[in-house]
Amino acid sequence: MRIWLDGALRDADNAQVSVFDHGLTVGDGVFETVKAERGTAFALTRHVDRLTRSARGLGLPDPDPDEVRRACAAVLEANPLPLARMRITYTGGVSPLGSDRGDAGPTLVVAVAEETRRADTTAVITVPWVRNERSAVAGLKTTSYAENVVALAAAHRAGASEALFANTVGRLCEGTGSNVFVVLDGVLYTPPLASGCLAGITRALVVDWAGAKDADLPFEALEQADEIFLTSTLRDVQAVHRIDGRPVAAAVPGPVTAEAMRIFEARAGADLDP
Repeated sequence: MRIWLDGALRDADNAQVSVFDHGLTVGDGVFETVKAERGTAFALTRHVDRLTRSARGLGLPDPDPDEVRRACAAVLEANPLPLARMRITYTGGVSPLGSDRGDAGPTLVVAVAEETRRADTTAVITVPWVRNERSAVAGLKTTSYAENVVALAAAHRAGASEALFANTVGRLCEGTGSNVFVVLDGVLYTPPLASGCLAGITRALVVDWAGAKDADLPFEALEQADEIFLTSTLRDVQAVHRIDGRPVAAAVPGPVTAEAMRIFEARAGADLDP
């Protein structure tokens, strides 16, 4: 495996980041996960733009978009895979042991791993922990992911692939690494960005292409929904057949979800950088 680290491709065994890197010591970094099929990244422009927005939200210097694109192209060429998860990580770089940043400059890493196609349906759970919609990093894709690790482990123990959060005021927010959509009385809704959820790339495309509406929904909407589905870079549109151990509906995917899946597959296949 070949990995891009600070300007060059390196063998995975030799791709070493300092133990003083701020991304390691305090989680001071941002990242993107990009789907790549047969060496071509999907929606790369949107991912690079969001990487920049997240970096600005942390007060990091803007990443060089041309360098990020070169790094992605080099990694995909060096590691030919039919379906891959590519991760772009951009951190505060070598810094003191504390919250203050050093002056060494950011670290850029691009790595890739083989993926298998996700199942069309999945099970999820709800968790008692919440997203803080007023956090300084709300809506940013940062490397401070510990609460997601804890929640996802709880989901796996329950035989599910994802855990869903409310925010601090009891409104539906998001999953550990996904956005959530619900169908109520035949209308497709998703929580607004003000809920504290991530501005997901796939979320934005589904809103655009399938006509979903932003709605500030109570967490209990999950119990009332006729259909539920998740979106993310690697899930695309994935129907939910069970939540907290109970079936969502008799037939999954339901008609609205099935149509969203069809539209996404067709539109994404026609334009790899929408």
